[in-house]
Amino acid sequence: MIKVQEYNLPDFNIYAKSENAFSIWQPENTCVVIGTSNKPEDSLKAENIIVDNIAVYKRPTGGQAVVLTPETIVISVLKLENSLKAPKVLFQKINSLIIQSLQQLGVKQLSHKGISDIAIADKKILGSALYRNKAKNFYHAVLNLSANVDIIERYLKHPVKEPDYRNGRSHSEFVTSLRKEGYHLNTEEIIDNLKTNFEINLFELEGLQIRSDTINPERLNV
Repeated sequence: MIKVQEYNLPDFNIYAKSENAFSIWQPENTCVVIGTSNKPEDSLKAENIIVDNIAVYKRPTGGQAVVLTPETIVISVLKLENSLKAPKVLFQKINSLIIQSLQQLGVKQLSHKGISDIAIADKKILGSALYRNKAKNFYHAVLNLSANVDIIERYLKHPVKEPDYRNGRSHSEFVTSLRKEGYHLNTEEIIDNLKTNFEINLFELEGLQIRSDTINPERLNV
């Protein structure tokens, strides 16, 4: 039986803050994170997870299960107050900054897909989720730098819900990475450029003032 742990990864540290903030970090080890409405038996390939001794966490946000590896980046934003009328607005605003940051580094054919994904052409490069209450909006996303998509197939079942553009494709057919698409970018450069764009442009989120809690690009232990 899979043991599901309470979500306590580094990006959740900003959730308790009393001011707007963002964080960017890299996991050191591979782990699986399921959404608040996910059931392990519906989302995960239990035998592989147990055999490989993979930690599983349950986050407070929605969305489907994801795999975090040292070849991914986790991006999180805390926005106080629930002033945005629809979650899709916040997804689009933050994802547009991520797209801008990657385009500045030469990545092409990027677009916002579905409710909250970023894709290169028709393949997913980033997925994001959101938790909202009357006081806070907590956004977080996983960007695939170079993780082999076979690892997703090993640990995750086909999701119960999927965006229209997925069209029933398997994980390996649907998900890609920057490296697989031919972009061999320096991780620290990606993080620095994301940080710069967030610090400058997140002010445009309805007067939002952001505190940077970007975690050092050196990988963190999870």
